[in-house]
Amino acid sequence: MEYRTLGGGGAAVSHLALGTMTFGGETDREGAFTQLDTFLEAGGTLVDTADVYTGGTSEEIIGAWLADRPADVTERVVLATKGRFPTSGEPNGVGLSRRHLTRALDASLARLGVDAVDLYQVHAWDPWTPVEETLSALDSFVRAGKVHYVGLSNFTGWQLQKTVDAADALGLARPVTLQPQYNLLVREIEWEIVPAAEENGLGLLPWSPLGGGWLSGKYQRDTVPTGSTRLGEDPERGVERYAGRNAQQRTWDVIDALQRIAEARGRSMAQVALAWLAAQPVVSSIVLGARTTEQLRDNLGSADLELDGEELVALDEASDPDPADYPYGGPGENQRSRKLTGGR
Repeated sequence: MEYRTLGGGGAAVSHLALGTMTFGGETDREGAFTQLDTFLEAGGTLVDTADVYTGGTSEEIIGAWLADRPADVTERVVLATKGRFPTSGEPNGVGLSRRHLTRALDASLARLGVDAVDLYQVHAWDPWTPVEETLSALDSFVRAGKVHYVGLSNFTGWQLQKTVDAADALGLARPVTLQPQYNLLVREIEWEIVPAAEENGLGLLPWSPLGGGWLSGKYQRDTVPTGSTRLGEDPERGVERYAGRNAQQRTWDVIDALQRIAEARGRSMAQVALAWLAAQPVVSSIVLGARTTEQLRDNLGSADLELDGEELVALDEASDPDPADYPYGGPGENQRSRKLTGGR
């Protein structure tokens, strides 16, 4: 396992993180305990959850595991959670207001059975709450010792920049990480969000690194999935819905490239996809979302896999999202660059 800093913070984290959205749903308590044990045994440290994962059950399971394990094990855990989405049907039971975040954090700490979390992330932008109010609340959590670092999740480039600028101007706790969706099928964040994170010293914590299972090679072209998989249970599930991605030639170009490299290396396609992501700029830790311990063990097998330049180029070319000429394609990019020697 490799260790990197938590974005702009000084804490060290494993470059693979354990995502726990399935705990209490697709993964029962026993399976969750096994995943946590397996992850720590492999050298993993960063455990990521949220107050809305399975209605708080994910946090409760993690809290029970922390209480059941010796201190020399749990001391290694870097614990991250999030707040923003609805925890009740009341108007103030959602959002990034001081009122909601204060209650949400206290409830998360109670479910986790801890006095503080290492990383508290706002789960998404809130158009109704001034960013200054949110930052002031987060800063008060840090000063009270309830939170060690502050992070963002699912922010666009301008939202990230506005938040960091406000934190700097007001002298408030500065975000150190951003948790976006990022994988070989979702690279559009490289146009604005990744540069904004890099410019401001934020580390990325990519979620859905395998594209909802697409990059593991489990789905076949023009064959609607069935059975016990995410899309087998719901082919229209979220951004990874089968019909949408099946219709894109780029999807199958990426899968073909992954398969060629995986076969040549004697590795799984999932491990190759994770190794590509680990090699991208400003990635602090990749959030794994395995349903089973077997899937987790395979994902953890990517820890010692380093792709060479030729392999990275092959995956880059197959997954290129091909931006329009303006503002992100060639002509637009040329407008934002120049040579120091003069001329064009």
